[in-house]
This record gives sequence, C-alpha cells and structure tokens, in this order.
Amino acid sequence: MSKRIEDMRNLGPATARMLAEIDILCEEDLRSFGVVEAYHGLKFRFGQHVTIVALYAMEAAIRGCDWRALDTETKEHLREQARQNRH
Repeated sequence: MSKRIEDMRNLGPATARMLAEIDILCEEDLRSFGVVEAYHGLKFRFGQHVTIVALYAMEAAIRGCDWRALDTETKEHLREQARQNRH
C-alpha cells in the first residue's frame, strides 16, 4: 500500500493539501506523476507560494531522505529539469 503524502518524509499536512488539489494523494501518485510535473502543477495552482524547496522536498521524499541531504548536482539537475519542462 502506498504511503499518504503527509506520512512521507519532508512532506507535511500543508503540502499534502496542496498536492491533493492537483490530484496527487499518495506516494504512488507522486512517483507516477513525477516530481518535476508535480512542482509545475503546484506552481501553476499556487504561484509564488511554492518555492524550489518544494521540488527538492518531493524528490527527497521519494528517496526517503531529508531534502537538505540532496547533493548540489542533484539540486542543479532538478532545477534544470524544472526550467526545461515548463508548460
């Protein structure tokens, strides 16, 4: 059974509520949607209230680590993907 968003590391009730508004309700949804697409969905829905840290937090949640533990290369790669894949 897939974890609820609010039970994943780095992602709490506020993030879970925002993700639910873009139809991401559990870990499986987040994995299948993809963190970059989820980030774009959050940015579209919530604008400037969503920062790049949300992207890092979602990636780290899938990896099961603290978002601050992501290495610089991973963060740069995520930022680049987010820039390239804008809608």
